Amino acid sequence: MIDFAGQDFDVEEIFGSAGAISKGYPAYEDRPQQKQMASAVYNALHNHRHLAVEAGTGVGKSFAYLIPALEIAKQHECRILISTYTITLQEQLINKDLPFLSRLLDNNFTAVLAKGRNNFVCRRRLEFATRRGQGLFDSDMATLIRLGNWAKQTEDGSLSDIGFSPSPQIWQSVMSEHGNCKGRNCPHFNKCFYWRNRRRLESAQIIVANHALLFSDLVLRQQNVSILPEYRYVIIDEAHNIEHVAEDHFGLNISDGRVSFILNGLYNQKTKKGLLARAEYAEAVELVKSCQNAQADFFKAVGRWFEADRGNGSTRPGFVSDCISEHIKKLRLGLAKLAGGIEDADEKFELLRFAEMLGGLEADIKSFLSHDDKDCVHWVESEKNKRKTITLQSAPLNPAANIKKCLFEEFESVILTSATLCTGEGKGGQEFNYFAERNGLDDFDKLKLGSPFDYQKQVVMYIEPDLPEPNAAAFAEAAAEKIRKYIKQTSGSAFVLFTSYQMLQQFAEMLGDWFSENSIELLVQGAGADRAELLRRFKEDTGSVLFGTDSFWQGVDVPGAALSNVIITKLPFAVPTHPLIAGRIEHIKTKGQNPFFSYQLPAAIIKFKQGFGRLIRSKTDTGIVVVLDSRIASKGYGREFISAIEKCRVEMAD
Repeated sequence: MIDFAGQDFDVEEIFGSAGAISKGYPAYEDRPQQKQMASAVYNALHNHRHLAVEAGTGVGKSFAYLIPALEIAKQHECRILISTYTITLQEQLINKDLPFLSRLLDNNFTAVLAKGRNNFVCRRRLEFATRRGQGLFDSDMATLIRLGNWAKQTEDGSLSDIGFSPSPQIWQSVMSEHGNCKGRNCPHFNKCFYWRNRRRLESAQIIVANHALLFSDLVLRQQNVSILPEYRYVIIDEAHNIEHVAEDHFGLNISDGRVSFILNGLYNQKTKKGLLARAEYAEAVELVKSCQNAQADFFKAVGRWFEADRGNGSTRPGFVSDCISEHIKKLRLGLAKLAGGIEDADEKFELLRFAEMLGGLEADIKSFLSHDDKDCVHWVESEKNKRKTITLQSAPLNPAANIKKCLFEEFESVILTSATLCTGEGKGGQEFNYFAERNGLDDFDKLKLGSPFDYQKQVVMYIEPDLPEPNAAAFAEAAAEKIRKYIKQTSGSAFVLFTSYQMLQQFAEMLGDWFSENSIELLVQGAGADRAELLRRFKEDTGSVLFGTDSFWQGVDVPGAALSNVIITKLPFAVPTHPLIAGRIEHIKTKGQNPFFSYQLPAAIIKFKQGFGRLIRSKTDTGIVVVLDSRIASKGYGREFISAIEKCRVEMAD
């Protein structure tokens, strides 16, 4: 590898037109933006500075942070963690970018993909589950036998390597867990899939992980525990998502399904199966039944409160009485006592595992009902599916303090990058203010880089200024007619992006027959096929149209003719009455700020940029973006959306 130790990092030697990359990759193009980013990343790591980089599509940001990271890791003999939000980007880094750089730069580094512990099968637990299978599970032994055969052949031992999908109940019973591991005392320790991966991580210079695993590790490190080896620097790609990931890690989520899953794993009254389905455990089974009755009473009370509540589901301390925690406590203590008299070590571990889960559940319920964390919003959600699901949730009013404490105060340098960090054309770095405030960034360097693509030639944005506003009764029919118009214009090959499933389903019903009559395949998110399958079918049928909501606004890469039209039905403002959003709005007001301009608008702009960014993925892509929300033309804030995206031709439709 080119050695920069003791000298300035010379980006031309690697990224220039005659540099190392161009020699190893004939199609490589010299991009000034990529060189700027690489230089900024190296300087930030070298000078122990935090850095935020907005890098437009096509900059080549992965190479721009990987090469400086490899150099710093070599110079300082340290480990660097790279975190992404999507599996797609993780696979690109591990399977494509890093192997290419290893060959190109002749650098003897090791890069390993980190997976959460629960992704690995535990050989000891698999043997125990097979031994006790008939009493544990509702289904027959076929799945366990398949898992056993797979475990004998697999090198990886993780879920992603299985050619079939075991049920959640079975996987929960065989996966590797922290509180259910014998470590070096386990007869399978030397062949353990989890510990084998852990040893590989220990020897790696680069660890690639996802944001969820990163934050799990960061939170545990605050308690002097960790699930990943030590790392000195952190690079976060797709960084616009870290606030939302942090919400999940610093909040609570208690559903009746979560409670049922734990209790039914011990004893399912309908099937007579479970860990305790043995005659000698009859006393413990009665404790489980008592918990199940208390669970039914508790969630019925929550459901009645929710139906009677005239608000948005936000709760107050003690909004219902706690008729369940004491029963959970008795069961937890009963299991611990039972485990103390068990000779079978594997059975003892399983009982203690359930006791630990019950302890976490008990603590979460008590915390939620008392509103222990005054900096969180607490609310109830009721989802009407096959069986009505009730969930108690909480999330921080602003996770910035949590993120700052566990991330920015703990590491010498954190690099954050995405194509969507900025919210406009602010000067002096002010366009990063929203991102910085929401994520706890105080003292940091910033760099905004546009795309090297020619959006003026590649994109036309059509705005429909005369349509009724989205909340008007006449909007749906008028917008449906415009969707027909623009779908015809590009002969399909379109994403139609919605801000809610309800809106998506309404338009799918209105337009389904029209698509059939015009022989255009309509792919609808939520209609059966999962996201990956929808995307595969969309790419294969270049004339199809996909109706998508939240997850299709970002992290979807469809270069070429398959996608030449992105229709944005509504500016993506979050629903202001949602308990979390409403709580944040009120919190911002108490600080004397305007919540619309300091929170709601910037958040919508970031998501709008994500949706816009689905269209152009390469320098040869062309197409149209259509905005059916007339507020982008009629409201003063509309220009903020347009100024935030790459400059392209904008036409007001007749």
